Amino acid sequence: MNALAVTIRQGDEGEQRWFCGGGLHTWKVTESDSGGAFLMWESLEEGGKATPLHLHADADETFHLLEGAVVLYLDNEERSVRTGGVAVVPRGVPHAFKVTSPHARMLWVHTPGGGEAFYRVASDPVIPGEGRPPVNFGRVKAAAESTGGAEILGPPPE
Repeated sequence: MNALAVTIRQGDEGEQRWFCGGGLHTWKVTESDSGGAFLMWESLEEGGKATPLHLHADADETFHLLEGAVVLYLDNEERSVRTGGVAVVPRGVPHAFKVTSPHARMLWVHTPGGGEAFYRVASDPVIPGEGRPPVNFGRVKAAAESTGGAEILGPPPE
């Protein structure tokens, strides 16, 4: 692990990437910024966005819902998370979520770091003037397989 670097990014700062599973990611703290301790990004998701059922074998995943509402699927259970709520999903726990409000804004943290390669391979940089690319779960699955940052277990729960 490297040393933690002083990192300050304002609300409108950070590398922006279109995640191929849907949503706009703004990276607030990269693994190199945190010395490998964690990865943090903010995501803006449209209503109806759903993730495939997946797990992260080597990282705990935490999100703070800044705006909106989601249903989180954990071990065949549905749990609602609303504005201001937090969810912690320990490594190895199968999970998925679906945005149930018109949009959701979330702050994500993966601890320890190690999943950044997955998100880089499964996303594209935002290019001003160009629109969002289409959702491509095939690319997300290929990124998961090639980097080990996630394991896709199945389609989004109904």
